[in-house]
This record gives sequence, C-alpha cells and structure tokens, in this order.
Amino acid sequence: MSTHTPDATAGSPLVFITGASSGIGQALAARYHAAGWRVALVARRADALRAWAAGQGWAADTWRVFGADVQDVDSIVAAGQACVAGWALPDVVVANAGISVGMDTAIREDLDVMRDTFATNNLGLAATFHPFLAAMRARGHGTLVGIASVAAIRGLPGHGAYCASKAGVVAYCESLRGECRGSGVRVVTLVPGYIATPLTAGNRYAMPFLMAPDAFADRAFRAIAAGRSYRVIPWQMGVVAKLMRLLPNALFDRAVAGRGRKARRGEAA
Repeated sequence: MSTHTPDATAGSPLVFITGASSGIGQALAARYHAAGWRVALVARRADALRAWAAGQGWAADTWRVFGADVQDVDSIVAAGQACVAGWALPDVVVANAGISVGMDTAIREDLDVMRDTFATNNLGLAATFHPFLAAMRARGHGTLVGIASVAAIRGLPGHGAYCASKAGVVAYCESLRGECRGSGVRVVTLVPGYIATPLTAGNRYAMPFLMAPDAFADRAFRAIAAGRSYRVIPWQMGVVAKLMRLLPNALFDRAVAGRGRKARRGEAA
C-alpha cells in the first residue's frame, strides 16, 4: 500500500488483482476487502469469479470483475484500461496470475509449455502493470506488486520453465523498482514459499512450511502496506532459500537428484 492516503472524495483505496479466481489471488482479494478496500478482480473465469464475489455478501459498489487472459497482452491491457476509465486508478496492483507445469526439454511439446509459462508469468506480469504505470507516476504514488516464488532461487529438475520464469519475475521487478525510483511508485516483490493452492496440489515432493492461502494473504497485505521491496513468505522459507543458494553446485545437485518432479502437461499428478 502506498503511504499516500487517498482523498476522502475518492472513496476507499482500490486494489487490482490478477488470478483472483482461486488460491493466493482470491485470498488477497478477501484480505483487502476485509480491510475496507475496493477490489478489482481479474481472471479468465469471469463468471465463476463474479459468483464467488457475489457470494461473499460484499456491497455491490466495493468490487468489480474484469475478465482477461494474462497470456494475451491486449486482453490484460484492456482490462486495466477499463478499470481506470470505468472506475478508478488503483492504489495497488498485484500481478498474481501464474502457471506451473513440469517440462522436459527433450520433448518437443514441452517447449510450448515453456513458451506459455513465460507468456503468463513474465510478459503477463509486465502487461498487467503497463496500463497503470504512467498514470501512477503522474499522480505521484502507487504500488506494483509482483508475485514470484522461492522456486526462483535455484533451478529444480523437471521444473525449468517455472523456476526460470520466477527468477525472471524477481529480476524484472528489481529493474522496474530502479526505474520508478523517485517517482512515488513503489515496486514490491513477494516470494511465496509453499502455499496450499491448486498450483501446488499436485506436487510430488515434500513442501516444508506449507501455508494456508489466508495466512499468506495476511502477511502479504502487511508487507505491501509497509512498502517492503522484497519479502519471502513465510520467513522460514527465506532461510531455506538462502542456504540453498549458498550450497556448492555439486552438493545441491546431489541433494535434489531423487526429488519428485512436477507433472508435465497432460500427465497425471
């Protein structure tokens, strides 16, 4: 959250969240709304998202749904523009939508998996921020939040597309943070550990410090409000990630040699 307090005439502050139909995105939407924010909810499954939001009993003027596919640049840009034109310029934008699929570089179809992963997790993230950045700079405040992953820290066997894409999120947000310095626009990188969502449900390996989505959302909300530039949640995974980064390659490779691999597209979990 920006430290700027919105004018009373502007109403409650507004957050724009992609991937809001499940998991982290939905938990963040609920957390922000509980704190008195208006929420712009974005997902491909707009009807399902609308039904979920309506079922929360929220006042009709506190939420809106924007259907968009973050893999399609024009689609997500149009959703952002519609939010600004038809409602308001958000105070916080959370680029949360992402996909995670296993891959094997030796298999031709899995190159398509890598393309789709980058299109969603990287280009989709930048396209989510695009409609708001110039206007936030002109206004002099705003917060852009990129959701990365501890998978960004080191490459894991069978998980190359996801690990590489999330490492890209970290580097991209760091670059954007430097570009926004002095403009009043903050860039926050959140690095979740293992969160109990549909994205992790099929994982074939142990997930230490597994968190419920609402617990993650509460900590994320507080980190964004504090203007943290980078935060691993939960902190215990931050310690694990640092230790993994320090391991010599030979030891790291040996440690993950027998680790279960993420299911490939079309493969049973």
